[in-house]
Amino acid sequence: MKFDYHTHHNRCGHAEGSIREYIQSAISKGFDIIGISDHSPYFFNEEDHLFPHISMANSHFPGYVEEVLELKYKFEGQIEVLLGVESDFFPEHIGIYKRQYERFPFDYVIGSVHHVDGRNIFEKKRWDGLSNKEKIQTKNNYYELIQQSARSGVFQILGHIDAMKGYYPEFSLIQTNAIDQTLSILSQFEIAIEINTSGKNKDCGGWYPADEILERALYHGVKVTFGSDAHSADRVGDEFDEVQKRLKEIGYKEWAIFRKRKRFIVSF
Repeated sequence: MKFDYHTHHNRCGHAEGSIREYIQSAISKGFDIIGISDHSPYFFNEEDHLFPHISMANSHFPGYVEEVLELKYKFEGQIEVLLGVESDFFPEHIGIYKRQYERFPFDYVIGSVHHVDGRNIFEKKRWDGLSNKEKIQTKNNYYELIQQSARSGVFQILGHIDAMKGYYPEFSLIQTNAIDQTLSILSQFEIAIEINTSGKNKDCGGWYPADEILERALYHGVKVTFGSDAHSADRVGDEFDEVQKRLKEIGYKEWAIFRKRKRFIVSF
């Protein structure tokens, strides 16, 4: 079985192509499942389109759901189309997000931490001038938010759980026990992590998460799934076969997939 649970499209303002184009790309590559998971609106803000180049407008969200469900029906028999969303995690606003997602028949919700201490995780200069102690605290704060997202009960998948290394590869070398603590919590709450192949397009040059985290995740019994994080249709399913091969080498024997917010386990 081949699948991709993490794809975007032009509604978010920084991806290219229509939902239909992503589905057609998945079909052309022989995929069985394609999940559409564009960036959630900033539901907590009264402004309809707070950041037009980061996420869709609040008013566009119902139309997004409607289009995915329509295409799910149109492509039935060719590929399974799933309704998802990549949700920002802001602990102070999680109730608002939860109520929004309960309005619609999502197959899964990806929870992603994109902001730590009020700053974007991909901000290149956020590490400038920090002491080693401050770097450790930043990493701990990042994983504390990931732990909170797992406990929230809103998400089935957590996205790119070491993405802070994207433009700061040294992030992986910061020594802390936070990763093992986080993986233990994910296992308790039966939250899956994605292997996200978009990291290769950033300075870190590799997948999210790193192999050493995947090894620790296997030890803790955390299930894994796959997401390309495609922002163009040609990247759908990018390196799926390579990821599956590497997981087998690490010791994994199965994937987690999702429908109607329920987890299913499938063997490689």
